Amino acid sequence: MYEKTFPNKRFKHTIEFLEKHISTSESILDLGVVNPFSKIMKDHHFSVENTKGEDLDIDTSTITKSEAEVVTAFEIFEHLLSPFTVLKSIKSNKLVASVPLKLWFSSAYRSKTDMLDRHYHEFEDWQFDWLLEKAGWKIIDRQKWTNPTKKIGIRPILRWFTPRYYIIYAERV
Repeated sequence: MYEKTFPNKRFKHTIEFLEKHISTSESILDLGVVNPFSKIMKDHHFSVENTKGEDLDIDTSTITKSEAEVVTAFEIFEHLLSPFTVLKSIKSNKLVASVPLKLWFSSAYRSKTDMLDRHYHEFEDWQFDWLLEKAGWKIIDRQKWTNPTKKIGIRPILRWFTPRYYIIYAERV
């Protein structure tokens, strides 16, 4: 997934947001397989366990069996058909999650080579907020940021001004 690019800006914002809300003494279940950001969390002294690659739309057993104090989900929910089911199955009382925002000038992401690297949802911020609220979460903090590219064109210019990522810290109601 990161063969050609590495999302340094996104990772920087994400680790700063995580450090703002979560103590390194709290255990974390990170939804998704081990990835470069899992290593960054461990390098920042977080205790992290990842899911094993199971289809979370079908099998939430790792989530329901987890004793982790915090669940993190970084760019995972857009790949699921039913993120509501996953959000309801979380037992911990703290959630840090981020999603790519829907861009009006760009269609949803779809890898032509990796069936798992496709977006079923691209949220507007209010949609993600509503999903969390319906699943029993209260958003305590939120942040958005842009994802500019060094390409030339109208869409790359719009990416300098249009937020692309949305991150939240929420607690169970």
